[in-house]
Amino acid sequence: MLEIDFKEIITVGMVLFAVIDIVGSIPIIVNLRSKVGHIESEKASIVAGLIMIVFLFVGEGFLSLIGIDVHSFAVAGSFVLFFLALEMILGIRIYRDEEPGSASIVPLAFPLIAGAGTMTTLLSLRSQFHTINIIIAIILNIILVYIVLKSSKKIETLLGENGLGVVRKTFGVILLAIAVKLFAANVKGLFV
Repeated sequence: MLEIDFKEIITVGMVLFAVIDIVGSIPIIVNLRSKVGHIESEKASIVAGLIMIVFLFVGEGFLSLIGIDVHSFAVAGSFVLFFLALEMILGIRIYRDEEPGSASIVPLAFPLIAGAGTMTTLLSLRSQFHTINIIIAIILNIILVYIVLKSSKKIETLLGENGLGVVRKTFGVILLAIAVKLFAANVKGLFV
């Protein structure tokens, strides 16, 4: 039986929106566009969505194959989210990526949209929410990602540098609270 719950969809959707941080990534997207020209918004969005949905189903099996339980992964994920939130709030870079050579699927779909933080978050969310609600939230986020990719130039002009900074810091605080909640909900499972 499908357990569609709009409150869960909104919660998961907000978590994924904060982790993906597509609005905060607009400066990176604009920079990629200026370096390599046209960005394939459709392809990047579809591939990122597929990566997330596949990992949602295969991720847990992969973890059990290597001997890690979901609670351990969720606690580890809470640390990743914590550091991502600190990056967003403080405007620092803890993890540094190599500069991408092209704006193909690799820099946009993975790791910019469906990166390590998103994968960790998906498995962490799976331990607390129904899978159908997570899939719906992924699809809604991918639609939003597509819209942002298509109109990134207009959004950058509209919000300006200060507006983008405010959005990034606001979602950083939300993400920090989510990281603390994930940690608290799953740390007990480590000792059972």
